[in-house]
Amino acid sequence: MRAIGNAFEQRACAELERAGLKLLARNYNTRFGELDLVMLDGNTIVFVEVRYRKHSAHGDAAASVTASKRTKLIKAAEFWLAENPKRANSICRFDIFTYDGLPENARGTWLCDAFEAN
Repeated sequence: MRAIGNAFEQRACAELERAGLKLLARNYNTRFGELDLVMLDGNTIVFVEVRYRKHSAHGDAAASVTASKRTKLIKAAEFWLAENPKRANSICRFDIFTYDGLPENARGTWLCDAFEAN
């Protein structure tokens, strides 16, 4: 299962790089969880959660980013910023890149500025 996740993270990273974003970190781990991708969009730090769902019986991939997951992502982002003091005062946003469907033809959707840290 992790191999599928890695493949979709790589696919999302490539699509975001084609859109002009620059990769700063991948699979950044904290005690709160992992940041899949940390990217730079101009002067904005972008924390990207990549989600994949083969079936939509329990909702699409975007629906899997629950309030609890968002809280963990925000805390992980705070850790990343603390470890990267040159970027600590940067504008930040949280994006979600989703894939739904069978792996070979899953449709990707980029949800820019998907949620805010309160």
